[in-house]
Amino acid sequence: MRFHLIPAVLIVLCISLVPGVPADRAQSAQPAPPPAAQNAPQTTPDQGGSIRQNVNLVDVLFTVFNQRNKIVSDLEKENFKVFDDNVPQEIRFFNRQTDLPLRVGLLLDTSNSIRARLQFEQQAATDFLFNVIRRDKDQAFLMSVDDSPEVIQPFTNDLQHLRDVVMRQRAGGGTALYDAVYQGCQELLRSPAPVPPAATVPDVRRVLVVISDGDDNLSRHSRGEALDMAQRAGIVIYTISTSIDWIVTDQETNAAKSFDRKYQKTGGDSVLQQFSVDSGGRAFFPYHVDDLAQSFQDIGEELRSQYSIAYVPAGRLPDRKFHSIRIAVDTKGLQVHARKGYYAAPSDTPNPVPGPPRSGPTS
Repeated sequence: MRFHLIPAVLIVLCISLVPGVPADRAQSAQPAPPPAAQNAPQTTPDQGGSIRQNVNLVDVLFTVFNQRNKIVSDLEKENFKVFDDNVPQEIRFFNRQTDLPLRVGLLLDTSNSIRARLQFEQQAATDFLFNVIRRDKDQAFLMSVDDSPEVIQPFTNDLQHLRDVVMRQRAGGGTALYDAVYQGCQELLRSPAPVPPAATVPDVRRVLVVISDGDDNLSRHSRGEALDMAQRAGIVIYTISTSIDWIVTDQETNAAKSFDRKYQKTGGDSVLQQFSVDSGGRAFFPYHVDDLAQSFQDIGEELRSQYSIAYVPAGRLPDRKFHSIRIAVDTKGLQVHARKGYYAAPSDTPNPVPGPPRSGPTS
């Protein structure tokens, strides 16, 4: 008796032709894929387990403070409402972001206008680095600001080296502050990714610290363009004024005791305050460098204890206009600290949409 080997594909074909035997039973080892969802947005899981949709999201980072100016970090999504141009929006994503690695750009004004305050700037910059930057997680770069901005030290976590570079700076030339803010934001967008053991963290916190008198006389970019770059890139700006033009009231005879409540600000002070408030940061007006020690510790805690909310503005196409953001919390006595708004530019726009400088916020 002879046996012949019959190809398996021929057996399957024969069975499928037998009446009453469905073809799909012959191929039961290969079940049919489920039907695709209709008009479902493309989603991509990130390393943190959350899902990011391929849509035009507005992402807002913010901090919540209580009446004693202490950070509140245990709230949930249900505690917040978000408004875009005063229109309620659906919160698509919510997250408590704690202990993220920091990428800090430190802008040091070295123009001739701050010559008398250069030593103050150097001490303030050094104090900030040693109070906020952690060697194992964070990195910073240094940029000098005079006739044109220049990166004088790329990203590093070597605090002693950063301090040495800061102390070598000398004052002279004009001031291109707006160009420096614009270029500093671009530099932060090129910041290095986290390294082990933080490699599993999907994000970093990008911060720009500006130490200056706020004056500008050489920039090619406008104030509005510089601020728009920060807002589109999601970069928070903290500013430290070097101006010592103080006016105190009869009740406050010692200016050193009122470092956080300067009663009459110079034009440069107002510029610095606008950069910080509109980007979600804070402005400081110290009289002595020692006034900043506690403020720097507060900034470090604030940057590592923030919330993130994302939403898609209902019924709006990118119109290249500025739109306000307001986040409300349902607990009495709490205050939300967030950026004021954003420009609705197309996601594929290569450069920020120029905007006219907006008036400085009220103090």
